[in-house]
Amino acid sequence: MTRIIGIDPGSQRTGVGIIDVDASGRLSHVFHGALAVAGEATFPLRLKRIFDELCDIIAAHRPDECGVERVFMARNADSALKLGQARGAAICAVVSQGIAVHEYAATEVKQAVVGSGRGDKTQVQHMIGVLLGLKGPLQADAADALAIAVTHAHTRASLARVGIPRTAWRRR
Repeated sequence: MTRIIGIDPGSQRTGVGIIDVDASGRLSHVFHGALAVAGEATFPLRLKRIFDELCDIIAAHRPDECGVERVFMARNADSALKLGQARGAAICAVVSQGIAVHEYAATEVKQAVVGSGRGDKTQVQHMIGVLLGLKGPLQADAADALAIAVTHAHTRASLARVGIPRTAWRRR
């Protein structure tokens, strides 16, 4: 059994999802939530809260591996910088606990979960509910984090079958 944490970083809300995957590839839900950090007095305190809360979640659930969403280019440079800093705080929390980080583009996550790299948030939320047998509505950031964990589970299984590094998948 491998436990995977998925993280959807955000400067106002960071999604966290944890799943277990067994040797046959069966997925099971362990935990999900969204760290709402927008209420902190300063941006550095938001980053500290992301780091601290992720460290607490990791200590409580002991994941083996991590998937995190790769930063996309935003139209607003300030938003992109804040997102990158939130992502950095999340990655530092994971790495400080000795867990390797695997990065996925949003289109890779949507492709793995919805079947199309252009799927929307409601499709991701629905499919994550179906794949993990969850009842009721899922908060969007938490669903995205679970989707990242599911993507990592599928990717690691494919890598094991194919036997080539993920970097070799891309054409140059």
